Amino acid sequence: MNDLILVGKHEDVKAEIIDDGQNARGVEKRVLIGLKEGAPNYIMRHFKIKAGGFTPNHAHPWEHEVYILKGNGILKTSEGEKPIKGGDYVFVPPNELHQFCAEGGAIEFICVIPKYGQ
Repeated sequence: MNDLILVGKHEDVKAEIIDDGQNARGVEKRVLIGLKEGAPNYIMRHFKIKAGGFTPNHAHPWEHEVYILKGNGILKTSEGEKPIKGGDYVFVPPNELHQFCAEGGAIEFICVIPKYGQ
């Protein structure tokens, strides 16, 4: 058995709460796999946005690959709003303005970024 292979539960990772009430509300971020775990290239994060919550509306020079696990929401972009729901995938290109918003209940998703985006 290889001791370098990691298996874990997202619930066991301490959540960083992102909520200033104005720019972001009701966001929990967990870094599941990252530099601390020895990942050389990518960071995998789990997000939960509570009902009525949202991430900051922002852009940065790296891409996101996102898989929506459950819930319904809206992805706000410079091209307008796009509905998202459990089972959907999202590609956010570099430098694209974006914001994830929960609609109705909570929404949960996996977000993968390059290590320099952490």
